[in-house]
Amino acid sequence: MTIFVDMDEVIADTYGAHIEIYNREFNGTLQVSDCMGKEVWQCVPEIHQKSIRNHARRPGFFKDLTPIKDSISVLREINEKHELFIASAAMQFPNSLQEKSEWLDRYFPFIHWKNRILCGDKHILRGDVLIDDRSYNLDRFEGDTLLFSSPHNSNSDGHARANDWTEVAQKLL
Repeated sequence: MTIFVDMDEVIADTYGAHIEIYNREFNGTLQVSDCMGKEVWQCVPEIHQKSIRNHARRPGFFKDLTPIKDSISVLREINEKHELFIASAAMQFPNSLQEKSEWLDRYFPFIHWKNRILCGDKHILRGDVLIDDRSYNLDRFEGDTLLFSSPHNSNSDGHARANDWTEVAQKLL
């Protein structure tokens, strides 16, 4: 099978990073449980929303993300059995292209650089499976889809869901 996997909120914890940065900068106490069904920026006072929306524009934001639990080990196994590609929208934020590439080198060195698609729009992808946290990326994909659970998509439906990497392994290995 040809499997495409998104980065942000699928293998890299951008959601947690937004909350951590917000709490540090504004002496906040925001928690993931406060944000279910919403983007982080929607869960803070309006005066702070622009700051959160600009986190991804900061140098180092993508480079310092924490890998999602079990993503490394499961993707290593998937990579051994299937044709695996990382497919991430990396053109929106100026630093993300280089930082995402460096982050993949650090945490997922077993995924060859030729199997990394850092793009603008995922509608061009053709394969068997797309794992993403955004329904709009899955809606136009012609193969099977897995909506990877993230706080912001807790109210989304219409696609098969994987709540964590253990569930992905059960479905694809």
